[in-house]
Amino acid sequence: MFLDILKAFIVGICASVPIGPIAILVIQKSLSGGHKSGFITGLGACVVDTLYAVIAIFALAIVQEFINAHQNVILIVGGLVIASLGISMTFSDPFRKMKKGAGSSVSLTDFMQAVVMGFSNPGAVFVILALFAFFGLADDAPHNWSIMPIILSVSAGSAAYWFSLSWLLNHFRKKFQMRTILWINRIAGAVIIILGIALLGEGLFNSFFQATH
Repeated sequence: MFLDILKAFIVGICASVPIGPIAILVIQKSLSGGHKSGFITGLGACVVDTLYAVIAIFALAIVQEFINAHQNVILIVGGLVIASLGISMTFSDPFRKMKKGAGSSVSLTDFMQAVVMGFSNPGAVFVILALFAFFGLADDAPHNWSIMPIILSVSAGSAAYWFSLSWLLNHFRKKFQMRTILWINRIAGAVIIILGIALLGEGLFNSFFQATH
């Protein structure tokens, strides 16, 4: 059992590592708002990863059917949400929190932004499922609640990754000049906007293609 818990911890880390919209958001929050802001944002992603781990074990067939049936809607809504967050990042003041002092306050908005962004990409559940299969954690009895330590370990691995990343970025953020942070903020926002537009475009294209055939 200990080995399975360790594997699940590694799954949580691996599920968080890929550079995507949430990772970019955590980087931006850590550099502009400090360690706490970045970590709270990462915890939002951690909550989503944990829920996806539960879904991957207990309800994958139902979720897969839902995603297949509403894939275009998910892409369109998710694209709009991600693009909106990117626009907000691009035109926001990255120095507002820094003026108050690093770590002086933590906004629930940071957490919720990551949660919303995570739910806009339900395909992540298949990434976690693939990691479960790779590490040999597929459960033959999906309704056996002894799997809960595995799920908690996935959550712990994800949280540990975001804590380490936000701490590291906060440590080096003092070496960045204000102009550098401003451009990082704008570039991160622009990248997220592009990702959102790509998702939105794919959803609209698929909807139009299906409507004409």
